[in-house]
Amino acid sequence: MEYNVKKIHSPLTVDGDWNKDVWQQTESLSLNYHMGDILKFRPTVEAKLLYDSTSLYVIFKVDDQFVKCRTTELNGTVWTDSCVEFFFAPNLTAPERYFNLEINCGGTPLMFYNVVPRKDFTVVDVEHLTKLEIAHSLPKCIEEEMTEPVQWTLEYRLPLDLIARYAELEQPRSGVVWNANFYKIADDTSNPHYLTWNPVQKAEPDFHLPEFFGKLMFQ
Repeated sequence: MEYNVKKIHSPLTVDGDWNKDVWQQTESLSLNYHMGDILKFRPTVEAKLLYDSTSLYVIFKVDDQFVKCRTTELNGTVWTDSCVEFFFAPNLTAPERYFNLEINCGGTPLMFYNVVPRKDFTVVDVEHLTKLEIAHSLPKCIEEEMTEPVQWTLEYRLPLDLIARYAELEQPRSGVVWNANFYKIADDTSNPHYLTWNPVQKAEPDFHLPEFFGKLMFQ
């Protein structure tokens, strides 16, 4: 899969509004592939990306059900909650090295830089992680699972200088390509699921497989 990331020339207000003009003019990608068991409910997930000279901007829209959000600690177990994830390799001279940025529906993030999946990785320092600007439409904490259908959004600004603290970064500009994948997970809910943008050819759910990333084409 490929996605074209357009450049904007002024900072984007991060407010979680999927319907603001700049996002309405931006193509979306969809998480149409699923790993693991058959679901009692399959969420519908779209995402959009933009960039400027200092940052990446990402927004997700999720039509969801059986939503839970209990992790509030930075770099905590956000994947057990209703969570969206952006994995990316920002330099194709080392495509096996990638970041996993995971944010639950309450806006709590986790971010690692991986050299070897689950074996050799660096946890992004909490001080640096707070540089993320995050807006979310649901409450920060949802202790009791929401069983009714709900639509939620999550939007964030990811500073490029944060990425550059941990990895060699190929600065986004016209013609640059990064490898990436997008995921939706809810591991510790009554409807666990593992959705992907680019298909992952593995029987057991596993997102830490950079060989199955798609491509972000910066415009």
